[in-house]
Amino acid sequence: ALQNCQFDFPARRITVNLAPADLPKESGRYDLPIALGILAATGQIPTDRLAEYEYAGELALTGELRPIRGALAMTYRAANSGRAFILPEANAAEAALVEAAVVYPAKTLLQVAAHLARRETIKPYLNLPETLPPHYPDMSEVKGQEQVKRALEIAAAGGHSVLMMGPPGAGKSMLAARFPGILPQMTQQEALESAALQSLDGSFDVSRWKSRPYRAPHHTASGVALVGGGSNPRPGEISMALHGVLFLDELPEFDRSVLEVLREPLESGHITISRAARRAEFPAQFQLIAAMNPCPCGYFGHYNGKCRCTPDQISRYRGKISGPLLDRIDIQIEVPAVPQDDLLGKAAGESSLSVQQRVNAARARQLARQGKNNALLSVTEIEAFCTPDAPGIAL
Repeated sequence: ALQNCQFDFPARRITVNLAPADLPKESGRYDLPIALGILAATGQIPTDRLAEYEYAGELALTGELRPIRGALAMTYRAANSGRAFILPEANAAEAALVEAAVVYPAKTLLQVAAHLARRETIKPYLNLPETLPPHYPDMSEVKGQEQVKRALEIAAAGGHSVLMMGPPGAGKSMLAARFPGILPQMTQQEALESAALQSLDGSFDVSRWKSRPYRAPHHTASGVALVGGGSNPRPGEISMALHGVLFLDELPEFDRSVLEVLREPLESGHITISRAARRAEFPAQFQLIAAMNPCPCGYFGHYNGKCRCTPDQISRYRGKISGPLLDRIDIQIEVPAVPQDDLLGKAAGESSLSVQQRVNAARARQLARQGKNNALLSVTEIEAFCTPDAPGIAL
């Protein structure tokens, strides 16, 4: 890239020191700063402005700057350093979502060198990224199941996890897919934290800014895929669902050892991964929505009486989910099958917007009363804020 940009490449051995040495380095994001370091060390560009910027970008052989992963995460973590950012033009929109960041979008290595030499000025990125309002499937599309909808509304208001148990076709997956639509809109801080993780994964889409994540891994997912890991630890599905929803369908079909690792993040809101080389901690503040059949065939308790499972089979099936994990799922509710005649005759249900307004009001009351969601209360706080009065005890 240096030679194709008509720079002189020194005819001697070059040593590049990337410190700290114990921190793993990967991807091509270091191409641009390494190239600028070589040019500065050989006197081909001035050095007086190098410290004003943070640099990242992959270089093509032609000297063009290619997009990188993690641009938003980089600006989010380093926005208060006092330095501006020179990044590939394709990354400017996501990086500029951090309000405190000043981003200079560059197309080529030559353009960056000219900017540092004051021969050409790269203008800061000032355009507001084109974002779409969050769109989710609407709760009104689900007919019936009023009791389950009420349970999901309570879960959304208090930040609780939910387990739905019912036969196939009862609407469990439909209800779970519509759950993000009744959650309050993301705050700026929540959106940045969530988008930073997605940016590292390469899955962030600027147009989906402030849309709550909805992750639904298959039941064959491994423990590493679900909670993160690897020789160079990476975040898993529970971290990618940060401030959003993690939906686990067919919960007993997941490997039991995989499910057991959910106990720590459900209780603490983060996951710690220890490997021989290093230790990593990832955020894991998500709402778990799980679904399962009542038995192996799925029709135990169904109005058509099709279930042929033995009591022993049903017991073994439900026993795949341990007691300690069930203790961490706040709301557990049965989702009965809706008869076909009722489905055909029922009118559309309440919209997600109407439910969301009640959820917003409930959360506002919680924050005014105790400063946090009900799901985050400690034992002492539960005794202080949630002790029932006499009529409640009588009920």
